[in-house]
Amino acid sequence: MSIITNEALSNDGEKQRVAVAVVGAGKIGAMIAEFLLDSDDYTVSLYDISEAQLDLVPDRERLSKICFDVSDSEAFAVQLETQFAVLSATPYFMTEAIARAASTANVHYLDLTEDVASTEIVKRLSESNKAAMIPQCGLAPGFISIVANDLAAGFDELESIRMCVGALPQYPSNSLNYNLTWSTDGVINEYCEPCVAIRNGERLSVPALENLEHFSLDGVNYETFNTSGGIGTLAETLQGRVKNLSYQTIRYPGHRDIMKTLLQDLQLQNRRDLLKDVFENAVPATLQDVVLIFVTVSGRQNGRLFQQTYANKIYGKKINEVSCSAIQVTTAASICAVLDLLREGKIRQSGFVRQEEISLETFLGNRFGRHYKLTHEFTMAA
Repeated sequence: MSIITNEALSNDGEKQRVAVAVVGAGKIGAMIAEFLLDSDDYTVSLYDISEAQLDLVPDRERLSKICFDVSDSEAFAVQLETQFAVLSATPYFMTEAIARAASTANVHYLDLTEDVASTEIVKRLSESNKAAMIPQCGLAPGFISIVANDLAAGFDELESIRMCVGALPQYPSNSLNYNLTWSTDGVINEYCEPCVAIRNGERLSVPALENLEHFSLDGVNYETFNTSGGIGTLAETLQGRVKNLSYQTIRYPGHRDIMKTLLQDLQLQNRRDLLKDVFENAVPATLQDVVLIFVTVSGRQNGRLFQQTYANKIYGKKINEVSCSAIQVTTAASICAVLDLLREGKIRQSGFVRQEEISLETFLGNRFGRHYKLTHEFTMAA
């Protein structure tokens, strides 16, 4: 599969652009398409099963909107034969069908899934695929692993790595201290499924919503607790090198206790469709959000115990005069950055590619990765 650079021209002098398929015309998928089209280096075929959802996406030059049921992997594989890559911005339960279609068509595959089981399927499919299969290209999993692995590289011996991410409303106004900022299916899934961690050198499964901790950043109090999927493949990569490794979601204080009541005491973890319906009809969405990224690594440097922390806050912004949430911008920017690096030949072009294989410097140097640029220093209290 050839790599087309920004400067490539056709025989008639027209600029050649890379053709990609984006599956899912929701907020994230539409943001991905917007970023790629604005770059002027891509043409985008945007797929969704809902004609109404596609109609919400403004018409653009070099954008094709296609109503199609991608759960038919064989039929979708035919659609992908002319594409450089397919990017999945769908709920986790669509991962297998899209990944199988990509594998059949031998095109590059990227997704945003936080689901551990889905990622294992992608890994197995990559064994027979000549193209690259790159799951977990979002914020967490995704960028968080790039940051953690970059910090870890500066230590002679690793003791512990704590990775925390949260997409929070700037102005919480309900007892959950929460607004819907991304996939409801994804939120419920990460609150219910087992979590991967390393404790005392042993890789194990731990329950979601446990290991409650607190910290303060810029004078604001937060809580963190176990959630599934955000650790990505980093536990596998660092096993045998780090004593303790964990991933936790950041929320405002009190959120975890209410969610435990709903999911465990009232057993709504066994009635996810009902919980989703309640959330989407009772918890408002918002574009006024903030993404928090907080990574702490401790270990030994030159024989001395040392700690290093990365902290970042990213707010929503206007893109082409349209207000976009911070989680839209960061998630879409991350997968677009990985696609860009793949197109430029800066990451592996075949097999299963882990996020932590990408250096932080390379990621932040990318035009899409720059949306993660640090804006100021933070003060922190335990």
